[in-house]
Amino acid sequence: MKVLRLRQIDKPYFSYEDIARVFNISRDSARVAASRYARSGILLRLKPDIYILKEKWPYLSTEQKLLLANLLQVPSYVSLTTALAYYEITTQIQQNFIESIAIKRTKEIAIEDTLFKYNKINPALYFGFVRLRGFFIAEPEKALLDALYFMSFGRYTLDISAIDLDKFDSQKLKNLAKKFPAGTQKLLINCYEHS
Repeated sequence: MKVLRLRQIDKPYFSYEDIARVFNISRDSARVAASRYARSGILLRLKPDIYILKEKWPYLSTEQKLLLANLLQVPSYVSLTTALAYYEITTQIQQNFIESIAIKRTKEIAIEDTLFKYNKINPALYFGFVRLRGFFIAEPEKALLDALYFMSFGRYTLDISAIDLDKFDSQKLKNLAKKFPAGTQKLLINCYEHS
């Protein structure tokens, strides 16, 4: 009965307000109910006031998970190998692992079989992303530069041989690279010299 009513919420993730509406109860009562349903395994708590029916989790699309990555840590945008794979620029495929860039903190959030990883970046480098199908994702060139930036500090590994460098806008890449430290720019030059 509870699950049938929760299925009436016509969006993948929902809040206390949505639960209150379908059960015709107060927001406070909905908060208590959500907590109880999460303990009993009907709901997954994604973060305070964001839930999903556990039965829907395995059927989320890639785009829905990328949108969730944005919601789990605000502000953030999807980047690094996750973005490069999304754009089909790398042959590296990540199963149940979504990487994002954030300005608050570096952290990992595990939900069921999926790990959401957030890499903290210098706020001056928090740019170069677009809204695509409802979620924020780095432009291809920025995703590569983000990866090279963290590589320059020994904090990231990227298989350059798996990347199709011809898919980047070389002028855009050069312009964006000027905003990054010298170590990142040097790695970018190395990518093209060894391709």
